[in-house]
Amino acid sequence: MDFIKLVHTMTPYTAHLSQADSPNPIDANALEVLKRVFGYSAFRPQQLEIIRDLVQGQDCFVLMPTGGGKSLCYQIPAFLRLGTAIVVSPLIALMQDQVAALQANGVAAQMLNSSQDPQISEQVIQQLKSGELDLLYVSPERLLMSGFLNLLQNLPIALFAIDEAHCVSQWGHQFRPEYSQIGALRAGFPNVPFIALTATADQTTQADILQQLHLHNPKIHLGSFDRPNIRYTLVEKNQPFKQLTAFLKQQKNEAGIIYALSRKRVDEIAAKLRAEGLRVAAYHAGLAAQTRHQVHHDFLHDQLDIVVATVAFGMGIDKPNVRFVVHYDIPKNIEGYYQETGRAGRDGLPSEALLLFGMQDVLTARQFVDAIQDENQRRLETHKLNSMVNFAEAQTCRRNVLLNYFGETKHQPCGNCDICLNPPALFDATEAAQKVLSCVYRLKQSFGVKHVIDVLRGMDNERIRQFAHHNLSTYAIGKDLSAHQWNSIIRQLIHLGFLFQDLEHYSVLRLTEQAGSLLKGQQTLQLALPKAQPTRIKNDKKDRAQMLNTADQTLFEDLRALRRQIAEQQNVPAFVVFGDVSLLDMAQKRPQTDDEFLAVSGVGQTKLERYGEAFLTLIRAQQT
Repeated sequence: MDFIKLVHTMTPYTAHLSQADSPNPIDANALEVLKRVFGYSAFRPQQLEIIRDLVQGQDCFVLMPTGGGKSLCYQIPAFLRLGTAIVVSPLIALMQDQVAALQANGVAAQMLNSSQDPQISEQVIQQLKSGELDLLYVSPERLLMSGFLNLLQNLPIALFAIDEAHCVSQWGHQFRPEYSQIGALRAGFPNVPFIALTATADQTTQADILQQLHLHNPKIHLGSFDRPNIRYTLVEKNQPFKQLTAFLKQQKNEAGIIYALSRKRVDEIAAKLRAEGLRVAAYHAGLAAQTRHQVHHDFLHDQLDIVVATVAFGMGIDKPNVRFVVHYDIPKNIEGYYQETGRAGRDGLPSEALLLFGMQDVLTARQFVDAIQDENQRRLETHKLNSMVNFAEAQTCRRNVLLNYFGETKHQPCGNCDICLNPPALFDATEAAQKVLSCVYRLKQSFGVKHVIDVLRGMDNERIRQFAHHNLSTYAIGKDLSAHQWNSIIRQLIHLGFLFQDLEHYSVLRLTEQAGSLLKGQQTLQLALPKAQPTRIKNDKKDRAQMLNTADQTLFEDLRALRRQIAEQQNVPAFVVFGDVSLLDMAQKRPQTDDEFLAVSGVGQTKLERYGEAFLTLIRAQQT
């Protein structure tokens, strides 16, 4: 069936029709598109309200978590309004994935960007002129070319969608200067609705986006930032590569991303993991463009399980079955952390986010921040880094700390983070803290963390002998604890304000005014015992294997193999054929007829026609 402008075969919108007389015709038409084209039977929270506003010509600002279904909020109105929807997207790879997924559903979608052959671009332009396209994805640079804007002025445009809208704002964590000119479009298309969408924007960034884009009295749709299917876990760094490999053993054959802050570290981790026999590749801006393209392609096509990357491997990932994200180093801000962890579990299935945290990473990040010349920007980045450190050092529900940062207050613990599932053990740290503070004082507040720990543990090394620190009264008074334990205690004392790391003077430890009462025994102190290793925590959340019985699990793996075979034949990512959620539903429902296959989540009319026979044949064979 031809899905170009399904609206012409549906109930026309009548403005005066009340809900008391009949169901809202926009809602009915939107639901028909949702089921027939995309294969879903119900909308997610807020999607229908946004679609309704946009179809009626209302500008919208949408803040919705990664995996929350933002794309459908403008893709369905593209069917229900006359003309072509223009979608501004920041990365070519992201466009390619979204267009491929739409085309697999029978949608007339194309893209225009700098990677295309001129002949292909001209064919797309002709399709646009002739009204054949429902959606056209463009880069901001291509959109703002005067010739292209003149062309759009003479065509029916359904809507403009500004995806990854935080790129518009100078306060956003991924500001892109070319995005800053998009706001000028609003005056040139006064009768076309605009929708700005993002998954990561604090309140300051939200306000700046609205101002920069000049939206007309926009409806504000703020979804929850909560991703309950993602388990947030933080582990203090202690032999981090061993901690990483221990975690990866729990994620066998699953897709995942490991983020590190430097290109050198990315290369080192990838090389070590390859030596461990894992299907892994590095990705960063220092690699050749063709290499980056190949890594991206192989990851999307399930030919790689793991990508080790800098933040360059970010917005372009539209792979729904990423099961884990690891941060080998602390991110520079919560927005980046939230968006990067959001690459996991876009399909809603249980997923993991592991952060390895060490104070040296914080010091390195602070050096980058301190080097920023602009005072206002430096102050902003310092605030964002401090917020990230506070998140990492939290001893209460980690999800609540994350949500509170974005202005979403929750009071109940989530039950699916390391703090909730494995509450930290507390101990009376009064004496240990006094030992640290006294040692810092005896060292005349002139040495860093490592040297303080060496003195406490009674180490015999050249530096201690050089300064005769083996003669101090605090020498060896802490030999009963490991270096890792002392490091954790010192880190918490810094966080609680008893110690200060003087970054301008080689990060030496200094006492604060607050330290006096603790040193004098006027107060007691409880600290958390460090967690040395990530643990596999049993809880009520089910992973994929627990969702299926043995027979269904066998069928699921056979369906995955069939999906992989079809995807390779068509040279598309496996999720373009069907996502894991669809395969799980097939394995459980075991459809036998076309109508039953259409009842599977994610199966629309086009996918039934393209893939139904092959998948139904496999499912029927297992019934015999």
